[in-house]
Amino acid sequence: MIQKKETTTQQERHSIHYQRPMTQQRKTSPHSFGANTQQTKTKKLRIIPLGGLEEVGRNMTLFEYDRDIIIVDMGLQFPEEDMPGIDYIIPNTNYLKGKEKNIRGVFITHGHMDHIGAIPHLMPKLGNPPMFTAVLTAGIIEKKQEDYPNVSSLNITVVNFESKINLGNFKVEFFHVNHNIPDVLGLAIYTPEGLVIHTGDFKFDHSPTTDKPADIGRIARLGSQNVLALMSDSTGAENPGYSVSEHEIQKTLDHILSKAKGRVIVATFSSLISRIQQIITISEKYDRKVAIDGYSMKTNIEIANKLGYLKFKRGTIIRPEQMKNYPNDKVSLMCTGAQGEGKAVLMRIVNKEHRHIQIKKDDTVIFSSSVVPGNERTVQNLKDQLYRQGASVVHYKMMDVHAGGHAQIEDLKMMINLIKPKFFIPIHGNYYMLRLHANIAENLGIPTSNTIVACNGNAIEMTKNSAIITKEKIPSNYVMVDGLGVGDVGNVVIRDRQQMSEDGMFTIVIIVDSKTGKIIGSPDIISRGFIYMKGSTELINETKTKVIEIVNKKASAEHNSNWAYIKDNVRDQIGQFLFNKTQRRPMVLPVVIEV
Repeated sequence: MIQKKETTTQQERHSIHYQRPMTQQRKTSPHSFGANTQQTKTKKLRIIPLGGLEEVGRNMTLFEYDRDIIIVDMGLQFPEEDMPGIDYIIPNTNYLKGKEKNIRGVFITHGHMDHIGAIPHLMPKLGNPPMFTAVLTAGIIEKKQEDYPNVSSLNITVVNFESKINLGNFKVEFFHVNHNIPDVLGLAIYTPEGLVIHTGDFKFDHSPTTDKPADIGRIARLGSQNVLALMSDSTGAENPGYSVSEHEIQKTLDHILSKAKGRVIVATFSSLISRIQQIITISEKYDRKVAIDGYSMKTNIEIANKLGYLKFKRGTIIRPEQMKNYPNDKVSLMCTGAQGEGKAVLMRIVNKEHRHIQIKKDDTVIFSSSVVPGNERTVQNLKDQLYRQGASVVHYKMMDVHAGGHAQIEDLKMMINLIKPKFFIPIHGNYYMLRLHANIAENLGIPTSNTIVACNGNAIEMTKNSAIITKEKIPSNYVMVDGLGVGDVGNVVIRDRQQMSEDGMFTIVIIVDSKTGKIIGSPDIISRGFIYMKGSTELINETKTKVIEIVNKKASAEHNSNWAYIKDNVRDQIGQFLFNKTQRRPMVLPVVIEV
C-alpha cells in the first residue's frame, strides 16, 4: 500500500473522498456485477480506444457492457509541428452523447498530462461521473482544476492497492507498477466475459529510489485467473533489454554532483517526482542548496511534499533569486525546459531573458529526460547555446542521467509471461510500436489471431472465446484546444494557418464608389511573411494594376449585385498572378470598402 499523508484540511481542499480498502464498495448502477447469464448471453464486452493507439498521448479508453460504461484515463496530446497556434489536443467524446447516464466511473492510472490533461474539458460534458485514482494523482488533478474556476468540482474517490470498486457489470481492482511518477495504478477489470488487465504506463524497476518495486506477486496471481485480455503499454516496444533502474540513475547523478566545480542545473519534466527527489537528496549530501523554477514544477513539488511523496530538510529549498548568495559549487537548480520549450525556464536562461539567472562558466547542465520526437532540432540548438556560453552539458546519450518510464522489450515479455492472456491488445504508442509489441506477444506463443492491433475509433467486441474489431468507426478525430476555444479550430483553420506560416498573407484594401462601382485611388497592399514591401516595388505596382483591371471589369458587369463574387475573383486571380511571379502563393485577403 502506498503511504499517504492525510489531513482533514487537505481532504477538504481537494474535495477528495478516501476509499476504505477492501470494504467500502461504490455501486452506481442498478445492475449487479456478473448479472444473470441468461440476460447477458448475447451481450459482448466492447473496448473502444478514443486516443492513445496511434500516437503517444491523448490516452482514453472506454469499456462498455450492456448499459454500463467505464472510462480509463482522459489525456491530452501536444500539438504537432504542422498545427500552428494549437495548445493541445484532446479526445473526441461524441460517441458518449446521450450515454452520459451510463458512465459508471472514470479511472485515472497516474498523474501525467497525457492521462489527465483533458479532464477539465471533458468531465463537465460527460456529467461529472465519479472518478477513482490514487492520492498523488488526485492532488495533481485537483490543483489543475484550479486553473478552470468555472468548472464544477470533481467527485474523486482515492483508492489504494487493496480497493475493490463495483460499478454495475464491472469490478475493478488495482496493482502496483513502476513508472517515473509515484502512485501508478495497473487495473484488473472484471467483466461478465472475463478478466481484462490494463497495465497503464509501466516498467519493472527492482531497485527504485523513491518507490517500491512493482508488485510482481500480485501480477502473477492475477495471471493465474485465466485472463481474457492483456492491454499493455507499447511505448518502449522498440527498445531492447530491460529498463534502467532509478538506482543506477541516482549513482550517476551523485557522481556528477560530487565532481561539479560550479552550479548544477538540472532540466527535466515537472512531473518527474522521483528525479526531483534524487537531486534534492544528492544536493543535501554535498551541502548544496536547491532552487526550483518553473510554475508546473513548483506546483507539483508543493503537492508531492504536502502528501508525503517528497522529503527535504528545512532550508534546502531556496528561491532562484537567492542563488547569488551562495558559492557556485553550493547551488543546484531544478527547472523546466528540457524539451527546448520557448517559454520554459532553461530557454529563458539561455536567451538571457531570466530575471535572476544567467549561464556561467563551469556550470553543468543536465538534461534528465529523453527528447520527445519532433523536438530534436530545438534541443540541439539549446545545447549549442549552452556550450557557447561556457557550460558543460550532460544528457542521457552520454551517461545514465535519465530512465524512461516505459517498459522495454524484456519487461514487456515479462508482463506477458506473468499474465498469460488469451487475447493480447497493445496500447499506448504509434501504430508501429503497437505492431512491434504484437510481434513480441506472438513470439511468446500468443496466436496471431488472438493479437488485436486496433486504431483509435475501433470497437473491439469480446466474448469469453472471441475478439474481433468490428466495422463500426467511432469518432476519434482531433479536438483542438486553442486558448479558450475547444473544438472550434478545425482542419480548415489549420490549413489557413499552415498557408500563412508557409507563404504569408497578402491583404488588398480596395475603396470603391458606391454609385459607379469604380475604384477610387489606388489599392492599398499589406504583405506579412510574403515579400519585403520596400524591396518589391515593381511587383506591388503590377499587382495594383491587375487588381484595378479585375475590379473595374467585374464591377461594370456586376455593379449593384455581388461584391462577394468580385472579392472571390480578386482572391483567385491575384493568387494565381503572385504564384506565377514568385512560385509562392500567400493567403490573399481582399477588403472592399464602399464610400
